[in-house]
Amino acid sequence: MAPDAPGAPDPLRPRVFGIGLNKTATTTLAEALSILGFDVLHWGGTEVHAAVMAAVEAGEPLVSRLDPRHDAFFDIGVLSRRFVLLDDQYPGSRFLLTVRPLEDWLDSRRRHVRTNQARKAAGQYDGTFLEVDEPKWRAEWELHLERVHDYFGARADLLELDVTADPTWGRLCRFLDRPEPDVPFPWLNRGDEAG
Repeated sequence: MAPDAPGAPDPLRPRVFGIGLNKTATTTLAEALSILGFDVLHWGGTEVHAAVMAAVEAGEPLVSRLDPRHDAFFDIGVLSRRFVLLDDQYPGSRFLLTVRPLEDWLDSRRRHVRTNQARKAAGQYDGTFLEVDEPKWRAEWELHLERVHDYFGARADLLELDVTADPTWGRLCRFLDRPEPDVPFPWLNRGDEAG
């Protein structure tokens, strides 16, 4: 597939895909990559979900219906769970698996659901992330990490990163082959109601 217009970025060029589950510092990593000069799409809501699913149904590359300027994608569940297909469709891409201690992740998800419930009651939320189901979440966590580890093994194009344990630039910048910026590493949503 050729770029849409002269001078437009190649839509099939390598990208950076965040493949960690939600509530694993995806907002922080999205901000960090923005500081490093990437054009980042973080979450994007139902419109992004619908665009990716339309591409899936049409047999098109997964991000082909999104703005081609984006270099990096975080907290987009329909992408992060399809990392094998992303690897096939966007050769040379880099993958960031964000993690955190399991109990902290579960707590963050519980708080996020409570926030969504309150927002729904106030008529400010029409999403579906409204039920706490820790056994299901634990199974989701374990299966996702197992799939990622089994697929990538020790490949150099995957970086597993726990920002809660190491909120610094070093490993991330080496992985992305970018110089460390002269600004503090961002840490967003730390301790807020959304986790």
